[in-house]
Amino acid sequence: MRGPVAPPQVPLAVSRSDAFVDLVHESATRLERRWPQLSGVEFAVLDVPGGSGPAGWEDDGGVPLGKLVTGDGVPDRIVVYRRPVEIRTKNRDERALLVHEVIVEQVAELLGVAPESVDPHYGQD
Repeated sequence: MRGPVAPPQVPLAVSRSDAFVDLVHESATRLERRWPQLSGVEFAVLDVPGGSGPAGWEDDGGVPLGKLVTGDGVPDRIVVYRRPVEIRTKNRDERALLVHEVIVEQVAELLGVAPESVDPHYGQD
């Protein structure tokens, strides 16, 4: 019988989706230190944008990388779409930068401020 290629504590054993969730968590944690009002915001990862009916991105011709979901009686939620982000990046460092930019943009929309106010390093890399 064959065993796993690497033991669980080795990074090779982390799936791509788990590694992506870690990137989202790291970015959210970094922003929560600067913006304490984000402590009540939920951060989520979905593989691709979806839903029934006409897609919201069909009007502008692009696939969204993230989405801000607000509603009555439910916590605000920022969703990052894993596959569209992965397709646009070549390695983990690029992916981490893009994930952070997507989250900064959604936080800026939530707070009603410019992305540069949320993170002064936005768009510099």
